[in-house]
Amino acid sequence: MLRNWLDFSDRVLNGHKLTRDDARAVLSSPDTDILEILAAAYRVRRHFHGVRMSLNFLINAKSGLCGEDCAYCSQSRVSTAPVPKYPLVGEQEILEGAKVAVANKASTYCIAISGRSPTPSELDRLCAVIRTIKETLPLRICLSPGFLSRQQAEQLKEAGLDRINHNLNTSQSFYPKICSTHTYEERLGTLRAAREVGLELCCGGIIGMGETVDDVVDFALTLAELRPEAIPINFLIPIPGTPVQDRHELTPLYCLKVLALVRFASPQSDLRIAAGREVHLGPLQSLGLFVANSIFVGDYLTTRGQPPEEDFTMIRALGFEIEQVCHAQG
Repeated sequence: MLRNWLDFSDRVLNGHKLTRDDARAVLSSPDTDILEILAAAYRVRRHFHGVRMSLNFLINAKSGLCGEDCAYCSQSRVSTAPVPKYPLVGEQEILEGAKVAVANKASTYCIAISGRSPTPSELDRLCAVIRTIKETLPLRICLSPGFLSRQQAEQLKEAGLDRINHNLNTSQSFYPKICSTHTYEERLGTLRAAREVGLELCCGGIIGMGETVDDVVDFALTLAELRPEAIPINFLIPIPGTPVQDRHELTPLYCLKVLALVRFASPQSDLRIAAGREVHLGPLQSLGLFVANSIFVGDYLTTRGQPPEEDFTMIRALGFEIEQVCHAQG
């Protein structure tokens, strides 16, 4: 079905809630429509986020050693990928990472730990270093801790944590095909616990694991209901040694359509192009920034990103401004 995409963006700006038909229309649109779709998505991006671009810097503070069987993850128990395996690093190393984040113009420092859930000792150590960072550096802090109880979420909130990252990853119906050691509802439970204690939510997913268009539609509309402050969209890097190592189905134009769909569905959320942008968008990366207003700068959990200087050059060339926190937030 042909659409006037600029009229469609007007409807979104006027508060239109995307329907399933709307979402399917974005993903199934002809490739020749891509510039019109991007122009419409940019109108929404600019209305809510201006020309700012927020950068996130990630530290893999605990690697491997995970008992979950997530098919996409090189750190899972079913992965044979040769990734580093180490327990939670010391406070000084996390602090040094925060300083690198500031040097790389990041406004948000993301601390990720592998495993199902932090132990009491790990949680105490994380809270201590979060307090130190908030007292000394101009950064928001986002923690990716796995599953959390309300009590654990409260402890992190009291320490000064800004945001929890806990991704839905895909649709509820597709989830059992990529993980059997926990459920979609358990993921929703952690998000509810974080929201109840006043933590912001960073919640997104992974595209390219074998899901259908309808799965992507369900995923995007579920995110819209959750209204997370930030939505990271990863494009699967099929790492050798993982169950999804043979998935190679993404195209740059489809990836751009997914970004546009999420922007239309969640216009006020920070939309971040996360892992896989260098691989799957390639020379079209810059077009993605007309839709998304956030990226990771530097490396990801177990894969390398492009040099930060290349990101800075791309952002400047597009006329966007890098957002930075102006002072330490206690």
